[in-house]
Parts: sequence; C-alpha cells; structure tokens
Amino acid sequence: MQTIIPPSPPVLLPIKGSLVGFPVRRVYCVGRNYAAHAIEMGHDPDREPPFFFQKNPDNLLVSGDGFPYPPRTADVHHEVELVVALKSGGADIPVEQALDCVYGYGVGIDFTRRDLQAEAKKAGKPWAAAKAFEHSAPVSEIVPVEVVGHPANGNIWLKVNGEQRQQGDLDQMIWKIPEVISELSRLFTLAPGDVIMTGTPSGVGPVVRGDAVTCGVDGVAALAVTVR
Repeated sequence: MQTIIPPSPPVLLPIKGSLVGFPVRRVYCVGRNYAAHAIEMGHDPDREPPFFFQKNPDNLLVSGDGFPYPPRTADVHHEVELVVALKSGGADIPVEQALDCVYGYGVGIDFTRRDLQAEAKKAGKPWAAAKAFEHSAPVSEIVPVEVVGHPANGNIWLKVNGEQRQQGDLDQMIWKIPEVISELSRLFTLAPGDVIMTGTPSGVGPVVRGDAVTCGVDGVAALAVTVR
C-alpha cells in the first residue's frame, strides 16, 4: 500500500566495527533500578517489581550535534544508563533464555525535565513530557555481544565538565539484565530492534547550556555530549 505522506526514515544506531546500522523499533526504560538512586529519589530500595516507561525511537540522539537544551523547563537532569539492544524477542521470555535475545550493548543518557516530572508525579499524571522529548536520549554506538560479552558488572559513570557526578557498578542493579528482559516481556511482546535503557546509579543532577557531559560503562562504550 502506498502512503499519503512520506514515511519517517528508520532510526539507526551505529554498530561498532560495522558499516550497517541497528534499526530501532521501540525504546523501553527501567525506573529506579539502582538502590542508591531509588533512595535519592525518595523511594524504598526494596526489590519491588520493576516499572517501565518509554521514550520514542526518534528521541535517540545519535549525531555529533550535541544535546539541545529543551524548552518549558529550568531543571534538566542527566541519568547515565547501560543500553541493551535486542536481536529477537517474544512474550513471557524465561529468565534463563533472556540473554539469547541480546544483540549488543551501549551507553546512553536519559535526560529528564525534572521539574515537569515532579509536577506530573504530584498530579498522578504520566511522565511523557518529562522523559520523551526531542533528543532526550543520546546513545553511543552498539557493541555486539561477540565483542563485549554480557556485562554483569563494571564501572558505570558520568562526568560534567570533568567533575564526577555519577558512579556505580552494573552489579548494583536491583533487577539484572535477564530479569529486566523477562519482566518486560510479560507486559509487552518484545521484538528485534527494541532498545532497553536499564536504569541509572545515584548522583543524578542538573546540566546547563555549555556543559560537556562524558559518560561510559567501562569495557563496553563511552559517550560525550555538549549541552547547547
């Protein structure tokens, strides 16, 4: 069937060592998946069931143009996260089979309009305006499993203008990567091209125009973004 308007081009993430891209279908995010971050956000760090929200594929920032400070906010926060890219999916995926779905890993930043999020929480409204705005998720290249394996531990960090802001370890995740995939597949039918942002360690904080933000997961990937 022909389309009445030109279809949007696919969102492609670069793949380390490859000339082809990883096509993104959906972007899922895990909330409060590190105990220390749950505490700093005013929540109980006990192992309650994970909760999820979404960004849009075209929210991913894959160019080198920098992160444009968004409108309607005065409090944008950084949240560094391990990124998981899926090559297969399904529904009700057993934990033991979850890692078979993974194509590769990267690092990303979940930029959040914190003031809008606080207003939404207070009013019991969705977080879409706080989380799913344009260019809100800079993402590194994807590193295939064949190169990086399945990282279960490792330093995850973020600096602003060279100052350490966030630092943690992947083994501090409340819900580990196989569990996240399995739990997510109980709510949604996962598919090739899905991307999961797996939560952030403590130390989230504001950025302003002109800030140089660097972040990474040691042994996986690194990312540098300038706020403009």
